[in-house]
Amino acid sequence: MTKDFPTLDFFTYFYPLMKALKETRFNFPDQSNFYKGKVRDVYTIADRLMVMVVSDRISAFDVVLPEAIPFKGQVLNQIAAKFLAATNDIVPNWVLDVPDPMVTIGRICEPFKVEMVIRGYLAGHAWREYSAGKRSVCGVSLPDGLKENDKLPQPIITPTTKASVGHDEDISKEDILAKGIVSISDYEQLEKYTYALYERGTEIAAKSGLILVDTKYEFGKADGVIYLIDEIHTPDSSRYFYADGYQERQNADEPQKQLSKEFVRKWLIENGFQGKDGQAVPEMTPDIVNSISARYIELYEQIVGESFIKADADAISSRIEANVIKALQSL
Repeated sequence: MTKDFPTLDFFTYFYPLMKALKETRFNFPDQSNFYKGKVRDVYTIADRLMVMVVSDRISAFDVVLPEAIPFKGQVLNQIAAKFLAATNDIVPNWVLDVPDPMVTIGRICEPFKVEMVIRGYLAGHAWREYSAGKRSVCGVSLPDGLKENDKLPQPIITPTTKASVGHDEDISKEDILAKGIVSISDYEQLEKYTYALYERGTEIAAKSGLILVDTKYEFGKADGVIYLIDEIHTPDSSRYFYADGYQERQNADEPQKQLSKEFVRKWLIENGFQGKDGQAVPEMTPDIVNSISARYIELYEQIVGESFIKADADAISSRIEANVIKALQSL
């Protein structure tokens, strides 16, 4: 186990793993379609509503890992719900109800085929590209002399294509417009929303002693209106540093203390896996699984500022089904 994982006490290590939701197979009233994503299972109701069940699956390098992480889905869904509610004055969002800790119900939107990734610091994928000698990411030029985790002169947007299957790919604004993936007017609005959302997320994170390093936003359109869709500011879509000691660690060339999924990626890389052909996912022992779960809960409590209350995990599927059916009756 790498140093990036929290040390578990004796009780946690030997206590059996909590139950996790890896798959769903619901048949809701008026269900018209089903889509299984890497992490989310999406049910369409009467071609009008979308029921998004956030499972406990975890992905890295666009590969779904073999073990589900207890309470991960609840963490993601509840953080996203709080941030969507906290930003709906900036841009309307798709949410209509959150009937279960792991479920959001909302309006159906036609998604834009790009993800708006915004970065305030040189970390993760951008750093890997930079350290390999590249000085341009998604058409955005970067200055020489930067170190890993340095704050950028100003936040930059580095979009990616939204792949249905396989890897998302970096793409420049110029290519997006040239290929007609998004119209000029819509893309300019997406940029404005992205900068404003990142600014709000940065302000909220600062109140919790965190730095919002980078994140991504997805948007869709319904009846001519652009909506913010999917999750925002969760550990699956964002990277956070602890603000306390950030500059001291940078000055000393020390790794930053962070809350994100990057620790999972680092563990995979250190164990010979980056999602490439022929590579095998390393064994996800109970220790590793519990450690990842603990890190997700840690981020929830840090950024939300309140204790995480674990939902009843004895009959997750039955609980979700009952809560969704009850909610659909009023929507």
